[in-house]
Amino acid sequence: MDQAASENYKGVWGNRIGFGRKPALLVIDFMRAYTTPGAPLYAPGVVEAVAATPRLLAAARGRDMPVIHTNILYHTPGCADGGVWVRKSPVMTAMVAGNPLAEFCEGVEPIAGEPVVTKQYASAFFGTSLAPMLHAQGIDTVILAGCSTSGCIRASAVDGVQYGFRTIVVRECVGDRHEGPHEANLFDIDAKYGDVVSLDEAVAALERIAPPAADPRTL
Repeated sequence: MDQAASENYKGVWGNRIGFGRKPALLVIDFMRAYTTPGAPLYAPGVVEAVAATPRLLAAARGRDMPVIHTNILYHTPGCADGGVWVRKSPVMTAMVAGNPLAEFCEGVEPIAGEPVVTKQYASAFFGTSLAPMLHAQGIDTVILAGCSTSGCIRASAVDGVQYGFRTIVVRECVGDRHEGPHEANLFDIDAKYGDVVSLDEAVAALERIAPPAADPRTL
């Protein structure tokens, strides 16, 4: 078939969901395994995403928006709590406490008061308390940054919409090891599960939706 994917999908997929009234930022798995040259999981696209994300974090923090981070950590011998996934993808067994590769990347690490949701599988929602924590706060929109686009970002986007959240992926703030899977998954997420937006669009939306955080000096 010579028809471009965008033409084939036009009028069938690709409806826009937009931002709701109360967003939260999810920063998914920005761990050093993806940004350390020579590490098996090293992904140049993630290095670029880490560099872009502080601006998004600053916009969210400057408006007292909830910011939640995730990491992957296994706690049992042989990473048995990773189940079949670590058999399929044994490279993930690097994600254990004490391994420097399992630490957060500099510049995008959690700050005081920001929850860290530890997971053992791709989705930030699978087997975690993330969805009820967000629902309890009245969150209606999840904004995704992190890695990798074709893995944990895609899985979290699919689960995000299935848990009833408007799902937004910020293009410059997600990355992968290869441009092909990165672009293919952004295309598919944007078509079926959420909106893929630019960093400029995301920051403008946050400025429009949420008032600036109160200056403690004026309280």
